[in-house]
Amino acid sequence: MPGSERPYSDLLADILAVTDAAGALAMTWWVAGAPMHGHWEKRPGEPVSEADIAVDALLREQLGTLLPDAAWLSEESAQSLERAAARRAWIVDPIDGTRDFVRGRPGWAVSVALIEDGVSVVGVLIAPARSERWWAVRGEGAWRERSGQPAERLAVGSHATLSGARVPLDHMGGIDVDYRMVAKPNSIALRMAMVAADEADLVAGLRRGAEWDLAAAALIAQEAGARVTDALGEPIIFNKADPYVTGMLCAVPALHDAGLGRLRARALKLLRQG
Repeated sequence: MPGSERPYSDLLADILAVTDAAGALAMTWWVAGAPMHGHWEKRPGEPVSEADIAVDALLREQLGTLLPDAAWLSEESAQSLERAAARRAWIVDPIDGTRDFVRGRPGWAVSVALIEDGVSVVGVLIAPARSERWWAVRGEGAWRERSGQPAERLAVGSHATLSGARVPLDHMGGIDVDYRMVAKPNSIALRMAMVAADEADLVAGLRRGAEWDLAAAALIAQEAGARVTDALGEPIIFNKADPYVTGMLCAVPALHDAGLGRLRARALKLLRQG
């Protein structure tokens, strides 16, 4: 709770409105099935577009008006000075899944999280190309709204074995060959939201990830009943001085420990090699 200010549940409508506006702005660039112009690579394999920059600017201005004392961390703009010392922070990915965005595919979302004392207290994903909104306030459940339908409260599934577990993948192989492959949006946040909506059972990542990829979706998944940790099984703390995470595991509770058994050894090996 923000002390004498409005409770976070009361701020939700304003946060949703800002994120909706950001999604609408992104849609002025996006055309289904058509590659967009005006994008480049920040680093090899990491695309960014004019839309990312414009959406980031809108979010920073409007979210900053909602909570002027909150620090700022985004994939596409400079962080606030002394950000990690702030009790509250916005953690934002203006377009999570830029690769799908620039290719005219719908697997991208605007991701906004409000952090207090290292944990997400509000998380919002707007996926306008999919006509979806996802949100959660800590302690109040996770929700999804799709065009023309009432909002639905989300709950994870109960699949109890890695064999047959639904996992968003492009291909399967090695020790993961027993999974059941389901559609994989480029946005890691949307893949985690699939676990929240009982459309997947497990999402895992080994690579060093960024807080802005995870902060909103982690809360949505947790409020739907999922367990979310890093690839070593440790809780993810947000708004750290080094805003990166050692992999990620988001799974239905019955699968988390078994999934960690597959993931942890590989994560440790990568850490030793790095």
